[in-house]
Amino acid sequence: MSTTQSERLRELLEPLVTSQGLDLEEIAVDAVGRKRVLRVVVDSDTGADLDAIADVSRALSAKLDETNAMGDAAYDLEVGTPGAERALTEHRHFARAVDRLVKFQLTEGGELVARILDVDDEGLDLEVPGVKGRKATSRRLGFPEIAKARVQVEFNRKDTKDTKDMKEEEEA
Repeated sequence: MSTTQSERLRELLEPLVTSQGLDLEEIAVDAVGRKRVLRVVVDSDTGADLDAIADVSRALSAKLDETNAMGDAAYDLEVGTPGAERALTEHRHFARAVDRLVKFQLTEGGELVARILDVDDEGLDLEVPGVKGRKATSRRLGFPEIAKARVQVEFNRKDTKDTKDMKEEEEA
């Protein structure tokens, strides 16, 4: 997809996505066999549920049909969210990942896996998990120190809020 087409699609679709209370994260047009697929990735601070995705999908489809922005050839429209192991590239992505485990590639080399505790304009406050029985440590990481960052999936982490709520119910 040319930069011009990408910019045109973004200019056309972003106001619709924003009007639905969502952020337009990504647009991609891919050839899949003989078809083209327009993939639109949306998100928000509170997440995007299935109803919100369905609503924005209908609005985008109507706008694309009205403007013929994809031309006359057939295409499929796919609207979704960034997924569990999303790359963090914008300040809002880091803010949405508070309390999540993230793998950082550092600009000076090396990597770090830590939990985001807080985000401000300059960087992140992190909790680096302890290894082999050691306690977790705190660390500050400025945005210029981050080359890449990606959320990590945790299958066995107990949600501290759920655990606290269960304990309170047991005591009652």
